[in-house]
Amino acid sequence: MTLPHGVVETPQFMPVGTNATVKALDPDDLAEVGASIVLANTYHLFLRPGHERIERLGGLHRFMGWDRPILTDSGGYQVVSLADARVVDEDGATFRSHIDGSIRRLTPEIAIGVQEALGPDIAVAFDHPVYPSSPRHEVEQATERTHRWAERSLGAHRRPDQALFGIIQGGVDPELRDRSTRFIAGLPFDGICIGGLAGDETPVERAAALDVVIPLLENDPRPRYLMGLGSPIDLLEAVRLGVDLFDSVLPARVARNGQLWVPGGRLNLRNSAFQDDPRPVQEDCPCRLCRTFSRAYVAHLFRARELLAYRLATCHNLTFTLDFMGRIRTALRNGTFPESLAELRAHAGRQTPGAPTVEPA
Repeated sequence: MTLPHGVVETPQFMPVGTNATVKALDPDDLAEVGASIVLANTYHLFLRPGHERIERLGGLHRFMGWDRPILTDSGGYQVVSLADARVVDEDGATFRSHIDGSIRRLTPEIAIGVQEALGPDIAVAFDHPVYPSSPRHEVEQATERTHRWAERSLGAHRRPDQALFGIIQGGVDPELRDRSTRFIAGLPFDGICIGGLAGDETPVERAAALDVVIPLLENDPRPRYLMGLGSPIDLLEAVRLGVDLFDSVLPARVARNGQLWVPGGRLNLRNSAFQDDPRPVQEDCPCRLCRTFSRAYVAHLFRARELLAYRLATCHNLTFTLDFMGRIRTALRNGTFPESLAELRAHAGRQTPGAPTVEPA
């Protein structure tokens, strides 16, 4: 993807900078771990510090000191998952701020206006997400509303220098996924988001939904963005099915809990077994943690609750994730992806929070 602030090679993973920062990292850290694009959250920045203030201060890139591409999501998911006393109607969503309790409102037009003020390279249409396990009539109602809001988002968007992506919904219902894919793909968006598939569905249900969506987009050259997916094995399987772009808080969140991703699995550096371990977390990793510090030192930082632990661990997990995406791109570019799948799966391991801790030789 060629964007105003740079070129983004796909498939690609976007670190999440919810409040215009990836937790514990500064822009130099992000560049060092290999990030080419980051995500910031419309809902959070709308509430604090406010899009008008960010616009007055020169826009989101200048505000956060990041000169590479940014994508902002629409805020719809956060309205559903975070806000209190929310009421969703045909026009938009009214909710109580989880920060100060004030009553706020987002509509497709307001969400687009907020994103135009923030100035990311990619904005996203306002949608009405629901959890995949919701009753079918609720999923259908939200999906149809998402379609109407997609048209309104397009009508409100005015910035020619900013791409706008639409969102497919439909839960895990094949008919609704088919209907939503055909509708959103028929609109003049610059990219296609696949929403509602990183919630409470099973991996089998997610794969089945993607098996409906991706074939319908087979001849569509626009980027396909699966929202909210972050474990390496899940990223690999989604790329195999035909997805280009991802985001998730998972690599950074588990890092702050002491879970360090390594080839084949993960290490829990809060475990006392690492207190006397002089080795780096990963021998061949170029991140600053692995170049400089031992497992014992980082284990000490976590036990002492030193802030440096969170920074180093986050740098490592994002380096691992972005390096893994680079390995996938290399295999695709060389035409060796199918025969590389077994090796890539072994490298990814099971880095989900419930996975067993591994100890590489």
